[in-house]
Amino acid sequence: MRTHVTARHCEIDPEDRLLAEQRLEKLARFIHDILEAHVILTAENYRHVAEITLKLKGREIAGREEANSPRLALSAAFDRIEHQGRKLKERRLDWRRGDRTRAIDLTNGPAEAEKEGGEEFESGGAPRGEE
Repeated sequence: MRTHVTARHCEIDPEDRLLAEQRLEKLARFIHDILEAHVILTAENYRHVAEITLKLKGREIAGREEANSPRLALSAAFDRIEHQGRKLKERRLDWRRGDRTRAIDLTNGPAEAEKEGGEEFESGGAPRGEE
C-alpha cells in the first residue's frame, strides 16, 4: 500500500503523521485490498480539515472532517473511513454468503412465509373470503 501524507498551509507534526500511519495499518486489517492511501491535512484560520482517500480494487472510499485541531480532524475522518470499510466488508461477506442464506430460506420456504406474511390478497386488493 502506497501512502501519501500531504499538508496544505501547515506543517504536520510527527505525532500526527504517526497517528495516520497507525490508523491506516488498523484499516488494512479488515480492508485487504487497499492499493493507495492519500491523507490531506489543510489549515484554514482556526479550523483544520482532514481528507482521507483510499483506493481499493474497483472502488474508492473517501472521508472528510473538520475540527479545531489537526489530531481531532484526522481521528474523525479515520472513524468515518473505518465505518465505510466495515460496511463494505459486511456487504462483501453477505454477497459471498448469499447462496447459503437463500438455500436455508428455500428449505424453510413457503410454510414460514405464510405464517409471517399474514393474509393473502386477491388481485382486487381485498383479503380472500371478504368480498
